[in-house]
Amino acid sequence: MTGPATYPPSPWTLHGQLWLSLFRVRRGADPQHPDRPAGLYGVALVSYEDPSPLVYRELLCARPLGADVGITDIWVDSPASRAGGRDLWAIPKELASFRRTTRGRAERHATWEIGDEAATWASIEVTDAGPRTPRVPFAFRTRQVRDDGSVVVTPVRGTARLGRSTARWTAYDEGPLAWLAGERPLVTLRATDFAMEFGRAGG
Repeated sequence: MTGPATYPPSPWTLHGQLWLSLFRVRRGADPQHPDRPAGLYGVALVSYEDPSPLVYRELLCARPLGADVGITDIWVDSPASRAGGRDLWAIPKELASFRRTTRGRAERHATWEIGDEAATWASIEVTDAGPRTPRVPFAFRTRQVRDDGSVVVTPVRGTARLGRSTARWTAYDEGPLAWLAGERPLVTLRATDFAMEFGRAGG
């Protein structure tokens, strides 16, 4: 492909930092999507760093679908990532702006703000709260549905050092994360210096 939305072929070998909070969501909690299913949701902030083929930031919401994971909402600050996620794996990426500040040794405290040109939708403060494990493996699959009804199942595998964090989420009523307003995460984890392969050759 050529042009501003050029993206690498599958799989993407990605590196970076990830913070994941788990929330128990009530049915009807999302005023913009009152049919959002109740249940457990993972909300993750990700910073994809060199030597990833694309360097960008991401906020995603996902829920378990049996043994797989379904991404319900996702924003990135890279047009190439948006195009690649949609074309390759049917991941419904949208664009947003991100501001991240860190402090402390090894970036143990981070503050994020996510929104668009008009407003900030959410702010998140995360602080590492304990030691990290040695590097451990992880694997899962995403399950997404294209507009034509076809299902795309994508393998994800990698390694990371895991640790507990604390997180304070602030979501604003006018934004797409309003359904998280006032909610406290059940737990927050950090995956430090992850190395991850997303997808398979050919898709």
